[in-house]
Amino acid sequence: MKSYAKKHYLLVLLAVITINFFLPRLMPGDPFLYLSVEEGEVAAAFSEEQIAQYKAYYGMDKPLYMQFYDYILKLLQGDLGYSIYYNTSVLEMILLRIPWTIFIVLCALFLSSFFGTLLGAISARLREKPADKFMYLFMVVFSEIPSFLLGIVFLFVLAAKLKWFPLSGGITIFAPHTSMLSYMGDLLHHAALPIITLTPAGLGNFYILARNSMLTVLSKDYINTAKAKGLKKWQILYKHALRNALPPIIARIFLSLGSLFGGAVLIENVFAYPGVGKLMREAVLKRDYVLIQGIFLTVAVTMLLMNWLADVIYKKLDPRVFR
Repeated sequence: MKSYAKKHYLLVLLAVITINFFLPRLMPGDPFLYLSVEEGEVAAAFSEEQIAQYKAYYGMDKPLYMQFYDYILKLLQGDLGYSIYYNTSVLEMILLRIPWTIFIVLCALFLSSFFGTLLGAISARLREKPADKFMYLFMVVFSEIPSFLLGIVFLFVLAAKLKWFPLSGGITIFAPHTSMLSYMGDLLHHAALPIITLTPAGLGNFYILARNSMLTVLSKDYINTAKAKGLKKWQILYKHALRNALPPIIARIFLSLGSLFGGAVLIENVFAYPGVGKLMREAVLKRDYVLIQGIFLTVAVTMLLMNWLADVIYKKLDPRVFR
């Protein structure tokens, strides 16, 4: 089983690297026509001879298979290359942006896992009652709404109309912060809407998983024994049942971390939040192949790593699953 799992992840990684290389090159347009002094100007700022020099510098004058070979060699050395448009190390650009993305993803993951598990446990306790049916229907419907659509609604209602939150950005430009507390408050104020928007993406999954897992555990004999001993309902539900229902929920946390990381790419563009997602949009608009490759690879490897960690942790928590 271990050997099969390793081969599976290796094959997926190879497929990701291959697609990651060829997909940007299928996009229309030439990245060297976007090398312009003026932002938003789509015009050739260099002569054909200069563009040829740039292509030679980036190795794009070689046959495609040779470019792919060079790409693999650089990856093995940990080199993601230099951005064509920004003329900066791709790795450095990603490292500057990724903390913003990680912050909103971790906050959304905590909120969705905590409230989803809590509501799932309550729903399992109220099985077949009106409250359970209402929560189940609401969660199933609510979790199917695309995050970017929720983001647009929140942007118009909560930010533009009610003015409770900033419309865009990650921090107030040139704001006179007198203390670290003021600075952190400004960061949280700007991150609130992306977090609120991203949270429902995992809330329904945690709710349904916690509810089903709790229903399975509540049907076990040791729960009936606990009831016979006269233990209080909250003790049975949270001390005995929930503890034994946690392994699949913990595994789901790591699986959700990967998917939320991918979902944040869209959410950041709705709110112009300065994370990896916004950087990806800029790279696509500029046809910056090297930067696109670096971002796609980072997101894909993160999701694969989280899936692998979910398998490992689930195995540790419940070895019966892998027998």
